[in-house]
Amino acid sequence: MVVLLVDGYNMIGAWEELQRLKDQDLGQARDLLINQLAEYQAFTGDRVIIVFDAYYVRGLEKKQKDHRVEVIYTKENETADECIEKLVKQVKNVKTKVYVATSDYAEQRTIFAQGALRKSARELYIETKNIEKEIEKEVTFHKHNQSSSRIPMNKEMRDLFEKWRRGNK
Repeated sequence: MVVLLVDGYNMIGAWEELQRLKDQDLGQARDLLINQLAEYQAFTGDRVIIVFDAYYVRGLEKKQKDHRVEVIYTKENETADECIEKLVKQVKNVKTKVYVATSDYAEQRTIFAQGALRKSARELYIETKNIEKEIEKEVTFHKHNQSSSRIPMNKEMRDLFEKWRRGNK
């Protein structure tokens, strides 16, 4: 199993489109990141956990599931880094490969020491964009190759029926 732990605000600060959106509406930037990583999760099948620290959201620790992505808002005075380090210890075992997505160098060194691997914000961004392109290709392929008829028939038969429908003999 592969687990991807994501430092949410680190990604928002590093991904240009999210950074611009954050300046207008932080909630929308968070939602867009969650949606993009939900597509990533659906495509890869990896377990994805996004951690937002209490710097922007005050209160008790809160966990929720959006799509099939786990979202954690840390408790007050707990950083995303601290939460991610705890999560690495919880999920890391011989059957689980853990990646931490962050561009925070100090955090990368810490998670390396715990046996996790890292993905920079840039690497994760490129992966999500490549996945989006792959999904678009697959959707286009299926749309193009899927007949609109519910009765299975080959192309020659569809063309013949289309000629009859249009009155061409």
